[in-house]
Amino acid sequence: MKIRNKIMVPVLVGMIMAVPFSSCTDEWKFGNSFLEKAPGGQSTKDTVFNSAKYTREFLTGIYALQYYGLPYDNVFSQIPYPNDTYIGKFDVLSDCWHNHWANSALTKVYYSGTHSANYDAHQEKFDFLRSNVWEAVRAGWLLIENIDRVPDLSEQEKKRMVAEAKCIIAARYFDTFRHYGGLPIIRSSFEGTSNDIPRGTVEETVNFMIQLLDEAKNDLPWVYEDMQNDAGRWTKAGAIGVKCKIWNFAASPLFNDNEAYYPGATSLAIWYGGRKPELWDNCLEACEEFFREWNNTYYQLERATGSRPEDYRLAYRKGYSTHGREMIHSTRVYDKVGRKYNWWYWQNDDVRRLNYTPTQEYVEMFPWKDGKPFNWEESKNAGKLDEMFAKGTVAAGVELTRDPRLYESVIVNGMPKQMDWNTGNMSGTSYELWRGGTDAKTDPANEDGKYATGYANNKFYMGTDYDGKYALWSYLRLPEIYLIYAEAIVQTGGSHSDAIDKVDEIRKRVGLEGLEKCNPDKDLNSKEVLLNEILRERVCELGMEDARFFDMIRYKMKTRFETPLHGLHIYRLNANGERILTSCPWFGGDKANGVVQPTHFDYEKFPLTNVERYWWKNGFDPKWYLSPFPQAEVNKGYGLEQNPGW
Repeated sequence: MKIRNKIMVPVLVGMIMAVPFSSCTDEWKFGNSFLEKAPGGQSTKDTVFNSAKYTREFLTGIYALQYYGLPYDNVFSQIPYPNDTYIGKFDVLSDCWHNHWANSALTKVYYSGTHSANYDAHQEKFDFLRSNVWEAVRAGWLLIENIDRVPDLSEQEKKRMVAEAKCIIAARYFDTFRHYGGLPIIRSSFEGTSNDIPRGTVEETVNFMIQLLDEAKNDLPWVYEDMQNDAGRWTKAGAIGVKCKIWNFAASPLFNDNEAYYPGATSLAIWYGGRKPELWDNCLEACEEFFREWNNTYYQLERATGSRPEDYRLAYRKGYSTHGREMIHSTRVYDKVGRKYNWWYWQNDDVRRLNYTPTQEYVEMFPWKDGKPFNWEESKNAGKLDEMFAKGTVAAGVELTRDPRLYESVIVNGMPKQMDWNTGNMSGTSYELWRGGTDAKTDPANEDGKYATGYANNKFYMGTDYDGKYALWSYLRLPEIYLIYAEAIVQTGGSHSDAIDKVDEIRKRVGLEGLEKCNPDKDLNSKEVLLNEILRERVCELGMEDARFFDMIRYKMKTRFETPLHGLHIYRLNANGERILTSCPWFGGDKANGVVQPTHFDYEKFPLTNVERYWWKNGFDPKWYLSPFPQAEVNKGYGLEQNPGW
């Protein structure tokens, strides 16, 4: 199982000097112009690493190769494949979102069950060769190997830049590891062409990432003094925080169990070879290290300034969408904004194209605003379904009734369309998501378009509130560290009370009461029960932030992958209490005739059939837990071992 260096040269060398830069000079052109000057050649390196200015720009260029979690363009020759809107965001492979657009790769080859190792461009959810991973890795090593040649950098700055490069390398490995398992361990820029690079085992790959972060952390500040200008740069907090993420993934049953995830498989490139409880100890130690260093200093959860659900919602919004004190590490793209920014534009009402529609299963994971679990049958029997999203009218005022994070994650019926970024005050008309309503129109009836499930995604979208704004990708936030810590405590046999305290910190920030108080009927002393609550809390807090899909992967949730999902039909009623099955908007409709805003509806869950997922009827083959390496690479005969089942 080897990747021969001379095979990887086109990927690692031929493209490396195309690293984008933040600026250029008259004397030397950076970016694609570097391709004209013998990429990786001595002349180019002598120029770049003979100047502090050029070296800093080179590092800035490496930062531009980091993972950004939102599809934002469709010019595939100019962007990493995971950011291509024609591929899609892999969260829609989980149980919380569904994709109805037929031209998305995730719909065409994943939902249909036809994906294979013989894939072409725009078919794999995280392309092994086209995701800017190896470009970033080699660029990072080039900087590390040549930094001592730079004459006008202080030793302190050199150490910090090396540490930043190591963090980027480790992070890019982790981005890939969670899709493929063990990876080739690249420890230099490889000028030559004769070295063989074996595919690392899971253990070797994890140890390599952890080693890089341990080497880097002490040469980085915990936080930069000028976070306005240095936001997005790697810090000691980021390095230790990513260690927590890596151990969390590595210690989970996908790689750490009594048997490999694929029946009969034995390769240590896909698991540890057995269950190793000490891996969870490592995760716990990383979390403890983080909070020792933190000591209640700079990084803090965003807090509400009032006690209304809108205030808590605003605090949550600021936490995930701005580089405030909650954000530990973020990435961004600057060339796509406003109506040119396809993540926002393609989900806008004018396009209704690349929509990630939330499922009924996801919506029911969010509790009531006091933290008590939402239960459909209990609410139905109590006659409270009309209050499951909001109470009141635009004229009298709308009161939110559920976990404030729901309204930042999902567009629901009756929710006002705007929220002030300073006060949290809601305004504008309310979303009409009943069949035939102003917004939903025929989408739920046809199970197509933006509101196909009776809901629409709001995370990183926010309607007109986010039009024209740069969208940060929250690579790591403080709440995730709290939740990883809670999970590690439970997995290592620690105090469940301590684990619940960590979860309650996250709940309290959005006005929810504690887990124990809100769940008197649940045995939170049970490891399984408490883990399920932690995983539910993770998707409510980290929706669309790459959490749920990988939680289902690392816990091998075969049954969840096989379970059909649902949407919600909402019916407006006529004067006789009968369902209206035709177009029946209120705003832009009979409001003009003096009809009051409807607040009583009929509700019906419906199974999603457009497009059905292959797994729902044919079962979930465990091969899907990891992606296939491109068969064309395997067939070159240099020893790249395919993941089992592909």
